[in-house]
Amino acid sequence: MASLRRSLISVCKILNSNRSSIAATSPQALFKPQYRWVSGFSSNTQSLDIDLSNEESKRQLFNRLIYRSKQRGFLELDLVLGKWVEEHIHSMDENGIKSLVHVLDLENPDLWKWLTAQEQPPEGLEKNPVFTALHDKVMNNLNAYSAPETRAMPGQPWVRGWDDIKKGRDGPIAGNQ
Repeated sequence: MASLRRSLISVCKILNSNRSSIAATSPQALFKPQYRWVSGFSSNTQSLDIDLSNEESKRQLFNRLIYRSKQRGFLELDLVLGKWVEEHIHSMDENGIKSLVHVLDLENPDLWKWLTAQEQPPEGLEKNPVFTALHDKVMNNLNAYSAPETRAMPGQPWVRGWDDIKKGRDGPIAGNQ
């Protein structure tokens, strides 16, 4: 919340200091991010500077993408995405990195449901090579390490109450007791 407040104050300062030059400025230049960290929250992959020309910029980009994949705030995705990105990012070209950024820009609950086949992914996402590789890895792991009866049917949520198995006298009265 404090960072949002600081950014709003910075925007007000910028607008107030440039008030005389606003009429002569094009709208694209006016709304161009003044700070590098603002463009990281944009869903437009064109805003990410993909510079693979020298080792330093490549290292910074890779570190930024690895961090984004490991620190999503959704433990399952942190583990799956973080490990996959660490293993594959060094062999990606510019198009692969753009595909990865597109996957990283997706919302956590939706991405998890699509990767685990709880819901069908959107049409365009099925053609994304990074999403396809991640989906294959998740489904292979699910098929190898979990029994089919422990998972919900495709299209159904996985979250169920604790009383699904024990409905008898010893079962919980309601909810997750």
